[in-house]
Amino acid sequence: MANLDLTKYGITGTTEIVHNPSYELLFEEETKPELVGYEKGQVSELGAVNVMTGVYTGRSPKDKYIVMDENSKDTVWWTSDEYKNDNHPMSESTWATVKDIAKKELCNKRLFVVDAFCGANKDTRMAIRFIVEVAWQAHFVTNMFIKPTAEELENFEPDFVVYNASKAKVENYKELGLNSETCVAFNITSHEQVIINTWYGGEMKKGMFSMMNYFLPLKGMASMHCSANTDKEGKNTAIFFGLSGTGKTTLSTDPKRLLIGDDEHGWDDNGVFNFEGGCYAKCINLSPEGEPEIYNAIRFGSLVENVVMDPETREFDFDDDSLAVNSRVGYPVEYIPNAELSGMSPSVPKTVIFLTADAYGVLPPISKLDKNQAMYYFVSGFTSKVAGTEIGVTEPVPTFSTCFGEPFLPLDPSVYAAMLADKVEKSGARVYLVNTGWNGTGKRMKLSYTRAMVTAALTGEIEKSVFVTDPTFGVQVPTSIEGVPSELLIPENTWEDKAAYQASCKKLAASFVENFKKYTHMSDEVVAAGPKA
Repeated sequence: MANLDLTKYGITGTTEIVHNPSYELLFEEETKPELVGYEKGQVSELGAVNVMTGVYTGRSPKDKYIVMDENSKDTVWWTSDEYKNDNHPMSESTWATVKDIAKKELCNKRLFVVDAFCGANKDTRMAIRFIVEVAWQAHFVTNMFIKPTAEELENFEPDFVVYNASKAKVENYKELGLNSETCVAFNITSHEQVIINTWYGGEMKKGMFSMMNYFLPLKGMASMHCSANTDKEGKNTAIFFGLSGTGKTTLSTDPKRLLIGDDEHGWDDNGVFNFEGGCYAKCINLSPEGEPEIYNAIRFGSLVENVVMDPETREFDFDDDSLAVNSRVGYPVEYIPNAELSGMSPSVPKTVIFLTADAYGVLPPISKLDKNQAMYYFVSGFTSKVAGTEIGVTEPVPTFSTCFGEPFLPLDPSVYAAMLADKVEKSGARVYLVNTGWNGTGKRMKLSYTRAMVTAALTGEIEKSVFVTDPTFGVQVPTSIEGVPSELLIPENTWEDKAAYQASCKKLAASFVENFKKYTHMSDEVVAAGPKA
């Protein structure tokens, strides 16, 4: 077993180290009767443990910092007054202070240490040491990351260390120039993360994803916020990009195909590989009928966050969002029946799919993109909110998230776009934009139609169709796909009021053009590949 001398991290007086505990021990530790507050887990009737994360039921983007030093100052995509993102700079002196706060919180305690890998590719994976004082936080990372073998643990040396001091606060935050008592900070040079005053488990997951997004592209590999699957023979791999509500999980979890991973992947010369050893699925409105794979994964070993549970029957109410809309469950990937447990695709992707839910009703339900269009729509990362989904939303609202994962991008977007373009060119993959949203009828595209279109793209059948050019967006649109009414493939055909259609096209195109102005490092060819406002 690795030498767990925590004094080298400045953590002293440790009374006991619980190292890589089993699920049985984690269950025992996180449900101890003497636990109070957010430390205490509740056992559900399904066998999973339910925990609360308090005020923070999601990431805290305004409290995310990266230390600005010689290594990071010219590489990180820093936030600016004109174009804001989550990469707030932190001075080296402030880092020293917040790290000291975290270390002091972890001193003289019984601690849990989880050693795990991020990245299924053994050549490029990151070895991470998580140091926490809360049992269920150890459970969270045990589920989400890749478990080392007993042999690998013998000589485990971390590439990155995470100090989770969720019970501490940055009381002098104003003096330090921080936003609040909460702090999630990264030091790229020392390979460390500090978490203070937030209990949300996703800060550890997304934090390491962000770091993979920093280091892998610098090694010539694409790092992507996407799901991935392959056929049963492993010869036809596909990746799916898409923001929340576009169908990324639904469309990639296909019983006819093997799931490689549902959220975060790298792409090297050999193929795609999962960063994670587990899944982190949304629970809101979850049902055994709607999403059986996720529902059936909620059992002993799973960790549920912020779901309302009846204290008597211990039954979950997944429809109740009074605690959080972003309620979650984390579980090992092997809880999904058709998962590729190696986390590796045996082949490079042949199909790349960008998912969007267009509430304007003007984007084709499926279209083919050339190289420059692929970079444009990838960097744009578009979806939209439909009227009525939120208070005050009375007409479609465009939402752009750079590279379909803006909060997790430490480097300039042009880096990720160029990397994806390079991989697509080398693999010969075809790129499609799939609109799972609305059309001129005012109705959302039927899931069965979308599945038929995605299947046609995966099998290559779509290429037998005649394609026409969309006059506003410039993309190539098929005129026929088996199992899909042809009139739905051309958006204009679904609108009775052609003038209203043209107006919606112009409005959405103008949103794209305005949003793309912030990408100052993109080439003229890519800029020109966007829609005509």
